[in-house]
Amino acid sequence: MTRPAPGPGPSTRPGRAGRAGRAGRAGRAGRAGRAGRAGQSIPPPGTVVAADGEREVVMRGYTQDKQALGKRLRRIEGQIRGLQRMVEEDTYCIDVLTQISAATRALEAVALTLLEGHLRHCVQEAITAGGPDADDKITEAAAAVRRLVRS
Repeated sequence: MTRPAPGPGPSTRPGRAGRAGRAGRAGRAGRAGRAGRAGQSIPPPGTVVAADGEREVVMRGYTQDKQALGKRLRRIEGQIRGLQRMVEEDTYCIDVLTQISAATRALEAVALTLLEGHLRHCVQEAITAGGPDADDKITEAAAAVRRLVRS
């Protein structure tokens, strides 16, 4: 039996129809080429357009911690490689499960760091500015918390 080639293709997971091939926020990045009001293009996420039409790139909530986050994610990547090696070497099941639990906790810690940065930076900024963007940011953060709690 042959395996399908890796890459984008239709998803077989329930509830995932129409989302295959989208990595992260790639589906949203396509907005940059669309026309907005009065024929203006909509800027990509993370870009603020000033009243004079100048574009300015905005820092993300985690920008100042980017190096530390990268280091933590590389460490987690090493844990995952270690897990692969453990399975290849037929390591005792409970030992593999213990390492999976450790890697999961490490990813959750990174997720919570990102969430806190998002709340302190992006959401707080939107609330200070007011308007409908504030409600959107709160709704978006609540949905992220729901996803984290479910996993």
